[in-house]
Amino acid sequence: MIVLKFGGTSVGTPQGMNQIREIITKDNNKKLVVLSALSGVTNTLVEIGERLRKKEYELALKVIKKLQKRYDEFLEELFESESFKNKASAIISESMNFIKSCLEKPFTNLIDKELLAQGELMSTNIFNLHLQEHELNSALINALDFVRTDAFSEPDEAFINKELSDILVKQPAETNLIITQGYICRNAEGNIDNLKRGGSDYTASLVGAALNADEIQIWTDIDGMHNNDPRVVDKTFSIPQLSFEEAAELAYFGAKILHPSCIRPAQKKTIPVRLKNTMKPEAPGTLIHTKEGSGEGIKAIAAKDGIVAIKIKSLRMLMAYGFLR
Repeated sequence: MIVLKFGGTSVGTPQGMNQIREIITKDNNKKLVVLSALSGVTNTLVEIGERLRKKEYELALKVIKKLQKRYDEFLEELFESESFKNKASAIISESMNFIKSCLEKPFTNLIDKELLAQGELMSTNIFNLHLQEHELNSALINALDFVRTDAFSEPDEAFINKELSDILVKQPAETNLIITQGYICRNAEGNIDNLKRGGSDYTASLVGAALNADEIQIWTDIDGMHNNDPRVVDKTFSIPQLSFEEAAELAYFGAKILHPSCIRPAQKKTIPVRLKNTMKPEAPGTLIHTKEGSGEGIKAIAAKDGIVAIKIKSLRMLMAYGFLR
């Protein structure tokens, strides 16, 4: 089993979804595909939530209508048959009706989290229907049924392992493509929650670890981890290989291609993580697979804004460690 995660820029256009379909059907190996919301949709849902919290209902409705229009145009271009187009429209309408219903009730943090989950729920439903229109054996499973956090807001890995295994056992043997949502989950109280921004990477790693996957692939719009930030520095290049520790440190200190926590579950099971470019699938990308780095020079430089460093020194006195404590 290979776990593949595709981010918002990958699924954000009908052409992107077609490209993903081609990538995941190059062979008949079993694959579990984790999808983010369409690019920009989570930001739009955040904006709607902010408008509702401020009771700016007219402005919220204006943003909702704009979002509805985007999905209408998306479905019109993606689907060829009226039958599948109508099925997709019905699913989008259900989510949009929920979003509109938030205009009529007090806005709470629970509703906010449910609102933010709509992006992934819509993208995965659309993509699964797209695969079925192309007569592929695919199944959609709901991440809310098997991804849960504990009382400390950390992923409940034992729960994920058991529930995901139980769900997959029930799938028909001929189903080679399993689709699910990244980012969204339930918390310890059973309420809808999420793994924070970039959480789709984390979902893919947790799922890969639960399944003892052969490989976890993170597909974005850049061909692997670069030696510097290509948005800031010219002539950067992708790094062919990294250790788990190197990748985790780069992610923590600003490399946007990876969620800072997503390496840990894969590292525990020593499952290779491959970073690939959806727009250039032929590019080798970056393979993260060794426990220790090569130690050959500087691999990469990452930058992080908004850091404050505090240096504390004790006075020259007896028992100085007590002061520092």
